[in-house]
Amino acid sequence: MTVLSGMRATGKLHIGNFVTLENWVEIQNKSDKNFFFVADWHALTSHYDTPEIIQPSTFDIIRHYVAVGLDPKKSVLFVQSAIKEHAELYLIFSMIASVSRLERIPTYKEQISNISTRDLTNLGFLGYPVLQAADILIYKGDSVPVGEDQIYHLEFTREIARKFNMKYKEIFPEPQPIISKVPKLPGTDGRKMSKSYGNVINIETNEKELKEKILPMMTDPARIRRTDPGNPEKCPVWDYHKAFTKSQDEKDWVWNGCTTAGIGCVDCKKLLIKNMKERLEPVWDKLASTSVEDAIEIAEDGNEKARKVASQTMQEVRESLHLRW
Repeated sequence: MTVLSGMRATGKLHIGNFVTLENWVEIQNKSDKNFFFVADWHALTSHYDTPEIIQPSTFDIIRHYVAVGLDPKKSVLFVQSAIKEHAELYLIFSMIASVSRLERIPTYKEQISNISTRDLTNLGFLGYPVLQAADILIYKGDSVPVGEDQIYHLEFTREIARKFNMKYKEIFPEPQPIISKVPKLPGTDGRKMSKSYGNVINIETNEKELKEKILPMMTDPARIRRTDPGNPEKCPVWDYHKAFTKSQDEKDWVWNGCTTAGIGCVDCKKLLIKNMKERLEPVWDKLASTSVEDAIEIAEDGNEKARKVASQTMQEVRESLHLRW
């Protein structure tokens, strides 16, 4: 099984990313071929006017990869833009990608509608799924850890692989999704967690900041008064408990207390803060001991390993297209 996934270099990683990274670590220990990269070219599709954030974010993401548990001895940790073959395959795939198909991808339509602070009308943003397909298929990735909101992108990758294999030569697998156990963690306002919406909690934080983010979080709107029973399934805080509260007894306490009005929302949130702190503290310690220089060294080693694989794939692609040079 060849596993591949990546994260965009658009700023600090948040706890939604943390849940994803924990899933990657679990997968890493079951697979013999793992590629996890920093998507700095993808960052340009929406942040082309603030490129100065991309390099520090790139190194910071490598630090987070290692701090959460990705092991450079078990996984290739690399930077997208260091492997120029991604761009070459992206160009080739763009010849067989339909504009109308790209415009129908739900995440594209959602972000165009919801993000008004940045211009997303560029070709790069529309072609994001094509570059993503190149990222995956250049390493012949057959398994991709994704959240529910990325399944449509992966289906597009499968379509591109099928179309290329039928038109030219069977080179690429059709990658399958590995869905995270907690596929979608909402933001503090109940919407999708996104730096663009300003509703995130960073991984690299502290207990004080956790309290400042968690205590004001929206809950079930039916719980207007302390004595009103609630429905945890309508409360974003319950989604966080599903991700961070491991004890079934504690989950039962939250569920029963909410539905019977036996506990207040503040009681529920205090337990969540305690459990988040316990899970995140080892990561905070590891981040504190991992420098930018460490991240650069890890990335340079990973770039070299990734480049060898990508170069071989592109040689096959060029031959199938009768491109001599």
